[in-house]
Amino acid sequence: MNSNSQGDNRPATAAIAPWLAVPDGAAALAFYTAAFGADELYRLEEEAGKPVIAELSVGGAGFWIQEDPEASPAEGDKGSVRMILTVADPDAVFGQALAAGATEIVPIGEGHGWRIGRLADPFGYHWEIGRRLG
Repeated sequence: MNSNSQGDNRPATAAIAPWLAVPDGAAALAFYTAAFGADELYRLEEEAGKPVIAELSVGGAGFWIQEDPEASPAEGDKGSVRMILTVADPDAVFGQALAAGATEIVPIGEGHGWRIGRLADPFGYHWEIGRRLG
């Protein structure tokens, strides 16, 4: 039986994983694999070969995608929800994401104790790619 410091039966650890709606599941799988080196952990398909839901991991950090042409961020959305991807070499991952089709929002730079930059993926989601300094 797991317990936490509050003495109840809730698990002692927790995780939060974003769930991203994308208009094209196959394109999203291809992008996140090329841009961030994501590994596919789970896939649920409705039609043969067409991903409907997939769980991905980048260096152990998990997130989900679901094909839903109606629910992607609106064009021009400033990213009210952003993902922060913390990696050892943000410059390399940022460049890899740009080469895979991401759009630079804020170039890689240093500030507030981070080396970080922001980009938008082809589906409209904003990603902060960085690492803490020091």
